[in-house]
Amino acid sequence: MKKICILGSTGSIGTQTLEIVREYNRDLKVISLSAASNIDLMEEQVREFHPSKVCMYDEAKADELRIKIADTDTEVLSGMNGLIELCEDDDVDMVVTAVVGMIGIRPTIAAIKAGKDIALANKETLVCAGHIIMPLAAQKGIKILPVDSEHSAIFQSLQGFPKERIEKILLTASGGPFRGLKRNELVNITWREALKHPNWSMGKKITIDSSTLVNKGLEVIEAKWLFGVEPDMIQVVLQPQSIIHSAVQYVDGGIIAQLGTPDMKLPIQYALFYPDRRPMKDERVDLFKLGQIIFDRPDMDTFLGLKLAYEAIGIGGSMPTVLNAANERAVSLFLNDRIRFLDIYDIIKQSMDRHKKIDDPTVEQILEAEADCYEFISSVWE
Repeated sequence: MKKICILGSTGSIGTQTLEIVREYNRDLKVISLSAASNIDLMEEQVREFHPSKVCMYDEAKADELRIKIADTDTEVLSGMNGLIELCEDDDVDMVVTAVVGMIGIRPTIAAIKAGKDIALANKETLVCAGHIIMPLAAQKGIKILPVDSEHSAIFQSLQGFPKERIEKILLTASGGPFRGLKRNELVNITWREALKHPNWSMGKKITIDSSTLVNKGLEVIEAKWLFGVEPDMIQVVLQPQSIIHSAVQYVDGGIIAQLGTPDMKLPIQYALFYPDRRPMKDERVDLFKLGQIIFDRPDMDTFLGLKLAYEAIGIGGSMPTVLNAANERAVSLFLNDRIRFLDIYDIIKQSMDRHKKIDDPTVEQILEAEADCYEFISSVWE
């Protein structure tokens, strides 16, 4: 019986993780859950899965939840201290980090220090603090198991082979809803159009990031840290059908890829049961029906998110934090009709241009860089 903590249980990854728990309730037990503010769904999850503890990041919502579930034995915590307490719980074997934003960094560090394996779905953890997380995990003998579909595909393609034999990582991207469009055609794009991803069902933030290719840029940075390779060994390849989730090319020229339907439950389940592979009832890829697989190059001159990410990781230090923070705030402004689609790139570029890099930032310096970036954007764009 594997005992798990799910940070971000009311989001897309969190709810799909709980679907797997339902399927394998004899092998997986939910010890704790967390959410930002969705107390209605959290109440449903508490009553179904009976966690010993939950955490609402919003303290006012935590107070409301305590009243709603007063008839249960579940303890309600709040804020960052609550998240860290969940991760340090002796009863937990694995922490699924599915929160959005840099609030995931401190709990992940706490979980690693407490000896918990990590099923990683929080991009910011490695984008901003990969230089802290990966050495710490190695020191503690902790597994970092990627939940993101592309990184899971790379991880699966690496099984049985040393990383020294990697020639190139082929990181696939669907291209998002605007693949093939040019810059002048993106001027009046609305957030409603950007949320219409052709293949994947995801949260709003990551769907917008997919449309700008910022998401793929963040994944390049994650891949550098997860697999210990340099950025120039990571090639982004458009695969619009989202059937090949990523691949590894080895020094002998052989390519090993992982294929499957665009369904996040496969990488989640693989992380939960690694190295085992458990049955799934979901749809299979029909190669005869598929007929062919399409590849293309990303247009990095139109979709600047990918180019800016390569620049950020090339500079290193605290620059990926600024890339991430600027994008996070820009996407929020876009979703609230405060800026246009192409302004997202301008905000990121301006934020990176003004930032003075810190070579080896601490967690505190990472959070300070984020706050400084937010303050700059607020003064110029809000």
